[in-house]
Amino acid sequence: MRATIAALPAAVMLLAACSGGSAGTAAPGPSASTAAVASPGASPPAARHAASPGIVAATTGGALVVLNQSTGAVARTLVPSGVIGDEISVAPDGSTVYFVTHHGGCQDEIESVPVSGGSAATIATGQYPAVSPDGTKLAFAAEPSLTIGCVPGGANLTARYKLLVRTLSTGREAVFPMSPASRASGLPAPISHLSWARDNTQLAVSISQPEDNEGWAVVLVDTAAAAYYEGGVGDTPVPVTGSPQAQDSYYREGVFLPDGNLFVSRACCTGIPVKNTSRLMWEVDISGAQVHQVAIGYPALEHTSLDVSTSGKWLLYLAGNDLYVSHYGRTPAKLATGLVAAAWM
Repeated sequence: MRATIAALPAAVMLLAACSGGSAGTAAPGPSASTAAVASPGASPPAARHAASPGIVAATTGGALVVLNQSTGAVARTLVPSGVIGDEISVAPDGSTVYFVTHHGGCQDEIESVPVSGGSAATIATGQYPAVSPDGTKLAFAAEPSLTIGCVPGGANLTARYKLLVRTLSTGREAVFPMSPASRASGLPAPISHLSWARDNTQLAVSISQPEDNEGWAVVLVDTAAAAYYEGGVGDTPVPVTGSPQAQDSYYREGVFLPDGNLFVSRACCTGIPVKNTSRLMWEVDISGAQVHQVAIGYPALEHTSLDVSTSGKWLLYLAGNDLYVSHYGRTPAKLATGLVAAAWM
């Protein structure tokens, strides 16, 4: 997805930067020995380590922009309007950005534009584009738009929720619908983010709540073996472990690290009315066990648009509309605001 740099596995790098912290432990400061670090009070951009990869972002005003990775300022605009979040994706050679637009009606479109600038091209109807690490495939969701005024419904509602994987050279698509058991329930399982593993086969599929504030999940989908995206052979849900209240906590979103672990946004707790008391940015293994705590987030804000650089050295995420960046798992720095999506170049 971004410029390739030789590096140690992500778990080694993160733990070399700082020892593992227990959940809920506040950070004493942004030093390399910090055990657990917090988004509140994070160091300013000037305190960060230099030379991060480039960043592409979508603004709250609907523009697709390239950010100055040192200051967070807009360096140039690629698309002036109509772009929505929470996922954008950059081809591994850095040439092309895939993003989602909404220009009216109840249909979202995936488009692409050269990073160098130029005209946008329509790719497909759908959301949450994710380019495979080898650049040959594009995964995306096909589901009803969440735009205000577009209310999904109908007797066959669950049939409208699908994961698609397109071979970019031929346009051929593999389709992964909801499982029959889930479809029979009548409740959709909306996809909210997608992330490829380095093997170009496995996908981390983030699923938002089917109903109320429950049902959140991250499912690892083996696209070579699975028939569905959230239940059946080839689909492996990632358990939530640790504190607080593992049984009632959930993954708001998760993305693959280069070593096969996951960078996740862990929230507590499910239920209605929504009263989240915890937002933790963790690295976990595929069994859900905590490997490293990157940050303690803001309980009242959604933490979304997670991304990891190809080297594994750099992490980013949005807390609300604020962009935070972490180097080697150290204290995240607030780099920019007014965004709905971001990705490394």
